Amino acid sequence: MRLSDIMSRMDLTIWPVAALVIFLGIFILIAMRTMKRPGDELASEATLPLQDDTGPIGEPGRN
Repeated sequence: MRLSDIMSRMDLTIWPVAALVIFLGIFILIAMRTMKRPGDELASEATLPLQDDTGPIGEPGRN
């Protein structure tokens, strides 16, 4: 028996379905968690890219 014969006889169709179910479950959980966050928390995080950069220790202007 060749390896291709063995693999063709195995029922491997469940693995793609299982991966899709896991992916969709995690995606839905992350989407629900994002939608439930308070607006003031999101507003403060939205301004982060516009703030001046601080150094690694928190000192302004240190690179």
